[in-house]
Amino acid sequence: MDKPPKNRSQPENASEATRELASRIASAKRDRDLEDNRSAREDAGQMSGMARGMRIGTEFIAAILVGTGIGYLIDLGLGTSPWGLLIMFLVGFAAGILNVTRVVAQMNAASSPLPASAGDPKQTNDDV
Repeated sequence: MDKPPKNRSQPENASEATRELASRIASAKRDRDLEDNRSAREDAGQMSGMARGMRIGTEFIAAILVGTGIGYLIDLGLGTSPWGLLIMFLVGFAAGILNVTRVVAQMNAASSPLPASAGDPKQTNDDV
């Protein structure tokens, strides 16, 4: 951590020192939050189309495989072959669709929004 400059005058009382410390802490928090927001926006923008597609496909296939595996285990334990497998396959398929929509919504939220003038077709040059 950086040391404060030596030419700074020392605070005269405890409340002044507390106020100075509180302002320095608030300034450091603001700087950190700005840096976190900037890095999050850059990370979302750098994800290539191939990476997005792989993530979406992986989410979908994983849900189907987990559902099918659970259905197979249910069939082994209860002897209900093939009904447990078929039902859990469909449940896994539905979970995969939910996962894909959740991931796509997160990716859309992370991408930068359009400017107000570009997104509003009703706004004309007279309104500006």
